[in-house]
Amino acid sequence: MFIQLNKRGFTLVEIMIVVAIIGLLAAIAIPNLMRARMNANEGAIKSDLRTLSSAAESYRAAQVTPTYPADIDALADATPPYVDATFKAAKHGYNIVLTGAAQTFAALATPIANAAVNYYCVDQTGVIVMKATALTGPATGCAGGGTAIAG
Repeated sequence: MFIQLNKRGFTLVEIMIVVAIIGLLAAIAIPNLMRARMNANEGAIKSDLRTLSSAAESYRAAQVTPTYPADIDALADATPPYVDATFKAAKHGYNIVLTGAAQTFAALATPIANAAVNYYCVDQTGVIVMKATALTGPATGCAGGGTAIAG
């Protein structure tokens, strides 16, 4: 067995420099990934609110006396269901509450801490409204201002 004494490895300083560079790259990348996740959550909740709006209109059209669903349970527990049971729980970092009456309904999406930022609402008009602070509702529709989302 021969031992080569001239063979050298990395010094502690070289390893520390590599670790520092990896840490710097991670510090830059992680906030961007979190921002991308929040944007994805907001896009998904807008899609879910469009689905709830369509389901509420379909529910109303199927009733003998046209009336909107009282809550998400009425949509999810109908036979056949208008939405799947996943709408009963928090989705995409949001809690969704739907209330309805004979001529109106509103679905309000409230962000869960650190998962999302904006509040979203859709009512019988079919227009999704976004606001950075809490929207009034759902009992009063999408009152309280906000920005209408196209599409």
